[in-house]
Amino acid sequence: MTSMPKKVLIVGGGTAGWMTAIHMQDVWGKKGVDICLIESPDIGIVGVGEGTTPLLREFYARLDIPESEWMPPCNATYKCGISFPDWSTVKGHETYFHPFFSDLDKAHIQHFWDNCNLRRSGHDVPAHPDDYFVTTALARQQRSPIPKHRPASESMYGYHFDAGLMGEFLKGKATQRGVTLIQDTITDVKIDRHGDIAYVKTEQNGKLKADLFVDCSGFKGLLIREAMGETAASTKDFMFNDSAVAIPTPIKDQDKVMSETISKAMKYGWVWHIPLSNRIGNGYVYSSDYINEEQAEAELREYLGPDSDGAKALHLHWSPGRLENHWKNNCVAIGLSQGFLEPLEALMINIIQSSIEGFTECFERGDFTNRHQQEFNDRVNRFIDGILDYLQLHYKLNSRDDTDYWRDNRDNPNMSPQLATVLSAWDNNESIDRVLFENINQQLYPRTSWYCMLAGMGRFPEPTKGPLRLPVRNQKRAREASKEQAEQFYSHAEYLQKLYNT
Repeated sequence: MTSMPKKVLIVGGGTAGWMTAIHMQDVWGKKGVDICLIESPDIGIVGVGEGTTPLLREFYARLDIPESEWMPPCNATYKCGISFPDWSTVKGHETYFHPFFSDLDKAHIQHFWDNCNLRRSGHDVPAHPDDYFVTTALARQQRSPIPKHRPASESMYGYHFDAGLMGEFLKGKATQRGVTLIQDTITDVKIDRHGDIAYVKTEQNGKLKADLFVDCSGFKGLLIREAMGETAASTKDFMFNDSAVAIPTPIKDQDKVMSETISKAMKYGWVWHIPLSNRIGNGYVYSSDYINEEQAEAELREYLGPDSDGAKALHLHWSPGRLENHWKNNCVAIGLSQGFLEPLEALMINIIQSSIEGFTECFERGDFTNRHQQEFNDRVNRFIDGILDYLQLHYKLNSRDDTDYWRDNRDNPNMSPQLATVLSAWDNNESIDRVLFENINQQLYPRTSWYCMLAGMGRFPEPTKGPLRLPVRNQKRAREASKEQAEQFYSHAEYLQKLYNT
């Protein structure tokens, strides 16, 4: 490509397609670029209860869409972080909470880091992350991240939402703002002699041409994979999960809505619990190498109990991995067509958002060379590979011994050099801050997240030295301060009612 595209054709709707459409319309529509999206009425989308990190707040803020406008139509709720029960069997560390930390935590974060490092060196001091962060206290008290009195410091937070409904909401906003919607089914993709997509052929509208094609066709990868021949590099050697079964259950008490995602370890994987305003989304993520569909569904239904009776199960399967080239010739892949690792930590929306924004930013520079394509592809791959490291660490740190699945994950020798270096530095009481800076500096998760997981799972040696008074006092102060700060925030159910009635 040698210039800004005059016409963009996005293939596929859903969350990825409509996030792409509305973002491109926002940054390019005023420059005269024609943004079109084609979706087939005959092809469904993967829509389940989904969670996000705080990055989605920035996405909606840039589009000037307030929470009161988008959250109710998407049955959305607030998310203060993720709890991880039963991944660890270490006494006192059977569960931990991964918080979204903010300025509210600045007074005590150094005490957390210091206590972790003292504990690594053998001192018997408290270093569990649950005592140090306000969002952890918010989740424990079932509160929203919105303070009762403003101006006041807000905590960082994400969301839970119905993915299918969010795609529909963004469709409405995008078409209002000028995106053209074509409802049709693609029957063929024509590649020219230069390797570019010349046009797509459709049932009702014939040939559709564009300067730039965006593949949001999901796992199928209709353009980038099937037509252009791009293949995905497998990550199955690093993390084993390739399947999930999802079953919704009702909310039992509308006055008590949790503000956290729960990721609970099971026999052959883990179960998510995602609170929406109208139901709880539940899903069992597992490896088909250890159990099959029927066994997974039976285990999930037994765990959920009578609440799951009569609820239809949705089975999902994927080949874990990612593309090497997300942008190839005049086609860029966004969403599941790029690849998929697994649902842990709810990071697919992050990858979508980062890829869209990174792509348009690269285009804005105006130098349309292969070098820029390679720069974009390298950037996306570093982002995804960093996520892979962080996700795999959950499995490497597990201390369960009830099934081969958990033992095999823990003993898995396959991991990146960066992850191996971090884990070795932590275990050998090396300068973990230096090692994290050198190995994860460009990744999504900052050092506090790594500290939270390593400490939360109880990855410490047996104490050889006695307790120290000041670290113990600091831990108690942090816990009490976080509890008191959390009491200044609305209960989750109360604020959702205010928001939904606006």
